[in-house]
Order: sequence, then C-alpha cells, then structure tokens
Amino acid sequence: MTNKINQWDDYDYVLQRVAQNGLALQFASEELRNNPEIVKIAVVNCGNALRNASKELRNNPEIVKIAVVNWGYALYYASDELRNNKEIVLLAVAKDGRNLRFASEELKNHPQIVSIAVAKDGYALQYASKELRNNPEIVKIAVAEDGWALQFASEELRNNKEIVLIAVAQNGLALEYASDDLRNNPEIVKIAVAREGCALEYASDELRKDKDILTIADNSLI
Repeated sequence: MTNKINQWDDYDYVLQRVAQNGLALQFASEELRNNPEIVKIAVVNCGNALRNASKELRNNPEIVKIAVVNWGYALYYASDELRNNKEIVLLAVAKDGRNLRFASEELKNHPQIVSIAVAKDGYALQYASKELRNNPEIVKIAVAEDGWALQFASEELRNNKEIVLIAVAQNGLALEYASDDLRNNPEIVKIAVAREGCALEYASDELRKDKDILTIADNSLI
C-alpha cells in the first residue's frame, strides 16, 4: 500500500484522484503538478484545476484550451502569453462573455473577440477597450443583448438615437444612461416607459409631465 505521506508523489494515485475530481490536483506534488498527462486529466475533469497547475503548464496551449472549453473562467489562470492568444480567448468568451476581462489589452481591442463576448453577454462591453466602446456596431450588439450595457458605451454613443432606441427597447431602464438630449426625446421615452413604467424616472423634467407618456407609463405598470 502506498505510504500516505508520499501518496501525492505517486503518479498512479494522483492520476486516479484527479480523474475523480480535478481539484485534487492541488494536493499533488510539485513534480506532478508539472506533469502534462496528470494536468490534462485534471482540467478535463474540472477546468478550475488549471489554477493548481505549474506555471509552465499554465503556459501550455493544449492544456489551457482544454481548461477554458471546460470552464471559460480558467482563462484567469492562464499565462499572460496565452491570455493574448486569440484562439484561447475566443473559446473563453464564447463560454461567458465576461471572461473578456481576463484577455490581454490587445485582445480587448479586437473587434471579433469583443463582438462575440458582448453577443454572449452585453455587460462584457465594460471590459472592451475605450476604442471599441465607441464602435457603433459592437455597442449595438451589446445593448441588444442587455440594454443596461448602454452605461458602458462612450458618451458619444449614449447620444446616438439608434443605439439608445435598441437599448431601451430591450430594457426600458437603460434610459438612465442615455444622454440628456435623448432623455428629452418623446419617441425614446415612450418606448422606454412602455417597456418599463419606472423608466419615467429617467425622462427629462418636461417629458415626465407629458400626458401621453404618463398614460403609457401607467399602463405598463398595470
């Protein structure tokens, strides 16, 4: 029988344990946490196990791909080099758009990656580069998925009527993040309060007194 003191140094024992629960990798010896076969089995079982892999294997593209396919958040534990790997980051954001936060600054400015991220979760827009938060096509995708994402758009695009219409149609309360000019636009405010009567709170002082808008807001609350 393997001595309990040394069991986590034993290849066969550790292999069996990580096959049952990938997180058991944390108890393995330093040597086995740097063993590609052991770590592959661990991340196949649980992507989160990547955090316990050696620094060297957290820079192994094959292992990191397996981990992020299993659990996109595993991108957080990947090396800086692999967080700048387009294929790996695409896999991560395809699982959960908010994993964009772990991508390199370069890839946060990559239109394809950011588009996929915000299509999955509009809130991922907050992690996009300043440049792409001012990209109309990307912001449209984001607010169509989640109107609240409007808050992360550039000031210029929060004054873009088409974009704000998309946002408030998805979530009336997104009106809060529209420009002052558009919160005074009857068409936009009507759509917002029809979607969510409480959005009236974010309309301009003038439109909060408008009878037609008040009626629409009241009806949406019924």
